[in-house]
Amino acid sequence: MQITGLEAWPVTLVLTEPYTIAYETVTKVTNVFLRLETNGVHVGYGCAAPDLEITGETADGVAAFLDDVVRPILLGQDPLRTAALLELLRPHLRTHRSGVAAADMALHDLLGQVAGLPLWRLLGGFRDRIATSVTIGILPEAETLERAEDWVHQGFHCLKIKGGLEVESDIARLTSLRSRFGSRIELRFDANQGYTLEQALRFVEGTRGVGVTILEQPTPRDQPELLAKVTRAIPLPVMADESIMGLLDAFALARDGLADMVNVKLMKVGGIAEAIQVNAVARSAGLEVMVGCMDESELAISAGLQFALARPNVHYADLDGHLSLSNDPARGTLTLDHGTLFATDMPGLGLRHGLER
Repeated sequence: MQITGLEAWPVTLVLTEPYTIAYETVTKVTNVFLRLETNGVHVGYGCAAPDLEITGETADGVAAFLDDVVRPILLGQDPLRTAALLELLRPHLRTHRSGVAAADMALHDLLGQVAGLPLWRLLGGFRDRIATSVTIGILPEAETLERAEDWVHQGFHCLKIKGGLEVESDIARLTSLRSRFGSRIELRFDANQGYTLEQALRFVEGTRGVGVTILEQPTPRDQPELLAKVTRAIPLPVMADESIMGLLDAFALARDGLADMVNVKLMKVGGIAEAIQVNAVARSAGLEVMVGCMDESELAISAGLQFALARPNVHYADLDGHLSLSNDPARGTLTLDHGTLFATDMPGLGLRHGLER
């Protein structure tokens, strides 16, 4: 089998509910879809969700990378030689993380289709479902409670609350949520790099009775020593997110004890193959892993899910980036029921129909 064609195209996806985090307000995003054609019956699909702040990419840049760089590397190649092809793309990881991730997804999608197996089974099949958190952006206290009511009513049992702009407001929102819902829900908190060391410690002290289970990326990623100080000073598990962009970051976090957990996002690390290696480093150091996401089509979310289901060290999922996308062309790729994501028996990434420009 040979790869005979590659097509990449951007799609602007509108959020039905814009949200605010510590450094921006998001109303719409652009994903770049990728189709790999072969000289057989199989077609593989991938998706990039570039974010200038996080991955350093734009949608136009990703589309150009896929057309100008990935196309000549992959055309004429055997798509089942996944490791060999991804090694050729690896030098581009630092500058085109989500672009490489899209190519990785499409190759893995083809692999699963040829095998006639869903990717989660092909990669190991450790579990067939995983609960996901759902995210609430930075909102006034009353609106936070209102959004939480909606999600809990839909069956979600874990809420991830965004903050990092004003610590006392963050404490008040978490306290009110626990008062409203009691022990029915799990509460995680993501400061998105917004805190100083003092603010992080104040947040932990102020929410001592709330039962927050994870404090995610409290301090700026370019100050790893601050993340280490928070990790060593508090009893609450600290998760690195923006601080882990790939394999070398995973090694540094593990070697220096900078965090207790890591949030692995395919768009940051460059796809499923890289995520598996990052997870192995984390597991060797005793660090638990959460698989996270950007604002991504269900196609990309499915890739994260396949990885999460295949690996025993992935204990947590935050795969909700597709829920507010009003015009997702890959809708229906996932099965979500009362806050739990289930694997399907569709081959590859589970896409139920082809995608066209």
